Amino acid sequence: MNRTGSDGTLPHRPDVLMPAFPRIATARLVLRAFAVADAPAVQRLAGVREVADQTLLPHPYADGMAEAWIESRRAAHECGEATDLAIERVLDGTLVGAIGLAFEPGRARAKLGYWVGAPFWGRGYATEAAAAVVTYGFETCALERIWAPRFRGNAASARVLEKIGFAHEGCRRRFVAERARAETVEQHGYLRWEYYARVAQCGFTCEPGAF
Repeated sequence: MNRTGSDGTLPHRPDVLMPAFPRIATARLVLRAFAVADAPAVQRLAGVREVADQTLLPHPYADGMAEAWIESRRAAHECGEATDLAIERVLDGTLVGAIGLAFEPGRARAKLGYWVGAPFWGRGYATEAAAAVVTYGFETCALERIWAPRFRGNAASARVLEKIGFAHEGCRRRFVAERARAETVEQHGYLRWEYYARVAQCGFTCEPGAF
C-alpha cells in the first residue's frame, strides 16, 4: 500500500498540509466535514448529560462552544493534527454524531474517537461510522496502528470496537478532569496487519468507492 496520499502528502505527519476533508459514504451514512450550520445540532446532541458522561465533551455545552469547535476542526485537519467528521444519516440528512482520528506527531498512529446522539443509540451507526474511518485510516492515511480509549462503564463502545476488529489491550486508572472523577480507562488497539488479515479473511471493509 502506498504510504502517500493521492497528492503525495503524508496524512499522518503534522508537518505537512493535508488534502481536502474526506467524504466517506457507507450504506446509511455520510461522514463529511462539519459546517457552521451544524452547530445547533452539535450543541443539542452533545449537550445531553448521558452523552457527555461517557466522553470528554464539555458539560454543560454552552452557547458558542459548537461554533468554536467546528471552526477549529478545519485548522486541525489542514496541519495534520486531527480529522473530525460529522456523521450524517443519508435518509434525511440528519446529523447523528461525530467521529475522528487524532494523529500522533511523527508517527503513523492515531486515536479514534466518536460520539452518537442519544436519540440514535442502538441503531449501529457508531459501528458503521467507525468501520469506515478505520478503513480510511489504514488504507488512505497508511497508519500502522489505531487505538481507542473508553471509560470502563461504556459497554456500548466496547461492543463497537470489538465488532470492527479492535483488541482489548489493558486499562489504567486516572483522574479525568473533564468529569471531575477517577475513572478506569480501557484501551483498545488495531494494527495495520490485523486489519488487512481481517479484510482478506472476511472482506470486512467499507463499500468500494467510499472515499
